[in-house]
Formats: sequence, structure tokens, C-alpha cells
Amino acid sequence: MKNGMLAALGAYTCWGLLPAYWKAIEHVPAPEILSHRVVWSLIVVLVLLTVQRRWDWLRTAFRKPVILVPFVGTAALLTINWLTYIWANNNGHIVETSLGYFINPLVNVLLGVIFLRERMRPWQWAAVGLAFAGVAYLTISFGRLPWIALTLALSFGFYGLIRKTASLESVQGLTVETGLMFLPAVAFLALIGAKGSGSFIQAGPLTTALLALAGIVTAIPLIMFAYGARHVQLTTLGVLQYVAPTLQFLLGVVVYGESFTQARLIGFSLIWTALAVYSVEGYLTHKRQPAIEIAG
Repeated sequence: MKNGMLAALGAYTCWGLLPAYWKAIEHVPAPEILSHRVVWSLIVVLVLLTVQRRWDWLRTAFRKPVILVPFVGTAALLTINWLTYIWANNNGHIVETSLGYFINPLVNVLLGVIFLRERMRPWQWAAVGLAFAGVAYLTISFGRLPWIALTLALSFGFYGLIRKTASLESVQGLTVETGLMFLPAVAFLALIGAKGSGSFIQAGPLTTALLALAGIVTAIPLIMFAYGARHVQLTTLGVLQYVAPTLQFLLGVVVYGESFTQARLIGFSLIWTALAVYSVEGYLTHKRQPAIEIAG
């Protein structure tokens, strides 16, 4: 339990500090960073699967290729999510990216109701209503939808929804997803390389190293999370998931000096209240469940 807790906390901490990594290569265009992330992530997961000798799933995939179909959708959603996230981080929108991941748990609840016919409890409806009010307030106060936050929340929400029903585990699934993204990524890197506008090697050893390490930066938190999720209670994970957007938020405001106006404070406060209601309600419901089962 303790090791699982540390692994999950480590994963969310890595994700929370990831904006600083992308900031270190903000001079590289987001599509190029994304392409390197895809290429090096695939290499890392292939090495990992080889070391662990976990290739049995490929035989099943060849016998039943239909199990790979959902990963076409998840690969597309992951591309949208990663590209939006990297671009937003490197263009002064770290605070809005954190908003996306604050909203994400509530988006997951709504998607469960719509697509999986799950039932929401009254306090969950109240939490979703507060979050909607927060987004509406931010939209009115800024005169536009917080499109970065909504793109991240919705793309990752639908990604989780599809992966929930997919048959492959996290590392195998990431292998398929990055495999599907690999050829377009390599083609793009080859194109900009031929034009002489690529940053790899040409931008210096530090940039080259950071681009190459993007695969490890992507894979390590995922592996830690997969381990933690198997050894930690769901309610604990529900609380820990807010570590990442909280760190992102603090990086954006404290380290990189992004503005946090009164209007943003009101909108964020509504969403933070919604998350508090959602988390407390989930904890109390989970705590009561064993007693109900025993009584039954």
C-alpha cells in the first residue's frame, strides 16, 4: 500500500512539473516537440516490453485485430491532447491547462452518465453544476470559452472512456497508440529536417537531449501510475489526482508569472468548490459502502 501510494504520488508529481520540462524547449515548435515525444515514447515502451518479455498480447491482436480498432480513436485523442498541452504551456497558458485537468474528473462523471448509463448521486449533480457555473463565469468575464481547458478535459475524458472499455493494459495500449502516430511523426520530422528547420541536433546538445528524453518523461509517470492504481484505493487516487493540476497552477502563477485576475479567482473558486463537493461526497459514499454491504 505504501509503495503504491508513493508510486501514484510520484506519477502525479511528474505530471504536475511537466510544464517546466516543455518550457525548457519552448523555442521548439509544438508540432516538432509532439513528434519527438511520439517517436521516443514508442522506443521506450518497445524496450520496456522487450525487457519484461511481455509480447503475448501481440498474438491475440493478430488473431483478433478488432481489439486494436479503439486505439485509432485513442491515438487521435492523445495527439490532440498532447499538442494542445505542449502549445499552451509554451505560449503562456499553464494556468488554463491546469483548469482543464481540474475539470477533467467532472467530465469523466458526465461521460459515464451519457455513455455508460451510470447514475449520478444528487451531490455529484451539484458538483457538476458548480463546475459548469465556473466555466460559464470565466467565459462571460473573458468574452470567450476557455477552449484550452475544455479541449484538454474533453479529449482526455473521451480518451479515458475508450480506454476503460479497451482490452489492452496501459503500456501495451500506449505502444499501439504511439505506433499509430509513429509514421506521421517521422514523416513530419523528416520533412522539417530536409528543409533545415528542425531543432534536433541543430539547436544544440541540450535541446537535442531534452527532445530525446521526451519518451522517458512520458513513460515513467505512466508506469508509476499503472503500479499505483493496482495498489491504492480508488478514493485515494481520486484525491491524489489533484496534485498534478495544483502543481501546474502554482508553476504558472508563481514561477512563470501568469496573470491570475479576480475574475479568474472567482471562476476557479467555483470549480475548486465543485471538486471539494465531489471528493467529499465520493469519500463518504465509499466509506459507507462496506457498512451497507455488511448490513445487507
